[in-house]
Amino acid sequence: MHITKAATDDLPKILQIYSNARDFMKKTGNEDQWKNHYPSKELLEEDMKKGNLYVVRSKEDAICGVFAFIIGSEPTYAKITQGQWLSNTEYGTLHRVAGDGTVHGVFHAMVTFCSKQISHLRIDTHKNNKVMQHLILKNDFQECGIIYLSDGSPRIAYERL
Repeated sequence: MHITKAATDDLPKILQIYSNARDFMKKTGNEDQWKNHYPSKELLEEDMKKGNLYVVRSKEDAICGVFAFIIGSEPTYAKITQGQWLSNTEYGTLHRVAGDGTVHGVFHAMVTFCSKQISHLRIDTHKNNKVMQHLILKNDFQECGIIYLSDGSPRIAYERL
């Protein structure tokens, strides 16, 4: 697997991966995390413009995963409850993580790629997203507490140093 910045030509496959991920989350008891066609095409295009959207490609060069990666302060991480962050140094945040289910180890590849950019990583997920929680913990993140999105929705926050 290898990771590249997402390009406009990748958008149809990216949108398909997110659609399939929303369906998978609904089937596995997490129908509340990505409602209303989140992430929107416009948000993904904005991520691309900023250089923050990446795709994971299989050894056959097929897109099998997608995520946003942003180094710097994440506004929703400024306040954490029911715990605390492990460190206040600069960090990178993984957002909008999704795979198409065809290749094993996609999330691990994402984390490995991101940790080469900056070793201090953060991520969050919905309390009902048990699959993602498992993957996050399997990749050496520690649960730190609860953060709240701009709409007030709670998320479990994780950190890896």
